[in-house]
Amino acid sequence: MAAIYSLYIINKSGGLIFYKDCGTKGRMDTNDSLRVASLWHSMHAISQQLSPVNGCTGIELLEADTFDLHCFQSLPGTKFFVVCEPGTPHMESLLRYIYELYTDYVLKNPFYEIEMPIRCELFDINLTQAVQSDRVALLGR
Repeated sequence: MAAIYSLYIINKSGGLIFYKDCGTKGRMDTNDSLRVASLWHSMHAISQQLSPVNGCTGIELLEADTFDLHCFQSLPGTKFFVVCEPGTPHMESLLRYIYELYTDYVLKNPFYEIEMPIRCELFDINLTQAVQSDRVALLGR
């Protein structure tokens, strides 16, 4: 199975609210992860404005030689993106599933403040299971 390197969740104002390293390749320290999230938020916003296509929602896939970056933006503007091996299948489905986990375990948590860093154990547990198990391959719903 192809590897997922890392997962980011960015709030609508561009702040990194969640970061998870999922592999040994490409590990980053906290400052680097903040820079990547900030850069992605800016690129995503610029691509929406410069796109010749009306109604463009921004970059959804960035393909490089050594990694792919898949992005899903929710209606409220929260961005979920995964950095993975090139050609990893079903990443769009995985991102939608992660969004479901976010709505179920984070947004419904009475102690969570919107737009703040995510500190929710149930979200972490279910996210780890979704990323590390064979569910990634089965998520092509």
